[in-house]
Amino acid sequence: MQFEGTTNYVATDDLQIAVNAAIVLERPLLVKGEPGTGKTVLAQEVAQVLGVPLIEWHIKSTTKAQQGLYEYDAVSRLRDSQLGDERVHDIANYIRQGKLWQAFTSQDRPILLIDEIDKADIEFPNDLLQELDRMEFHVYETGETVRASRRPIVFITSNNEKELPDAFLRRCFFHYIKFPDADTMRDIIDVHFPDIKGNLINDALTIFYEIRNVPGLKKKPSTSELLDWIKLLLNEDVPEDVLRERDPRKLIPPLHGALLKNEQDVMLFERLAFMARRGER
Repeated sequence: MQFEGTTNYVATDDLQIAVNAAIVLERPLLVKGEPGTGKTVLAQEVAQVLGVPLIEWHIKSTTKAQQGLYEYDAVSRLRDSQLGDERVHDIANYIRQGKLWQAFTSQDRPILLIDEIDKADIEFPNDLLQELDRMEFHVYETGETVRASRRPIVFITSNNEKELPDAFLRRCFFHYIKFPDADTMRDIIDVHFPDIKGNLINDALTIFYEIRNVPGLKKKPSTSELLDWIKLLLNEDVPEDVLRERDPRKLIPPLHGALLKNEQDVMLFERLAFMARRGER
């Protein structure tokens, strides 16, 4: 079975090719793109289409590669030894399986999502090279070797906050999710709001792309933020003529808190509106 998008996820042709190529090659699929372009959701949708388990490893700045393999809970073992618990005689009771261990030993071939890998330390990808290459690792405390009977389908996402090592990139199939154009965005909106009026979509998209094109914007609104904004417009029943307003003195759109996410960008629009008012005097 090949991935061709789902009823809930609009996948471009090149994205479909990337997903299916990574599965055939049995290489991790490294997906980059702006935040909010559906990188994480992609793995979830592919798992649903293929009918396989999804194991998600969400990376933080403090995450270490070892945590993906296993963790030895020495503190619990010490506490149990003080309490005279018989479990202390078997060190395996204090080994906690990581996400890679779970993926390697899953009965069905799973999808392993390593989400936002660029949040971790720069050495994090290098520390996983051997395990992802060989699909095995050694547990020193118990002396066992954990091997994958079949390679899991690995999805790795990155927001491009850090450059990834060349040795790591060489082992991946790479795809960059371009920000959707207006036509693709209409298809995405139609998936989430199938009964919405065409005029509202056109007006909302016009404002949305105008905002994204404003020079000096610190954070451009993403697809997910556009969907939130449209949901609010529908809920508040905002008249279409309000969206069609092109008065430069009223540059900030209604319910702009769904699109503009920091005070610098709000102030930028306020300054532009102020300059427009002064220009009319």
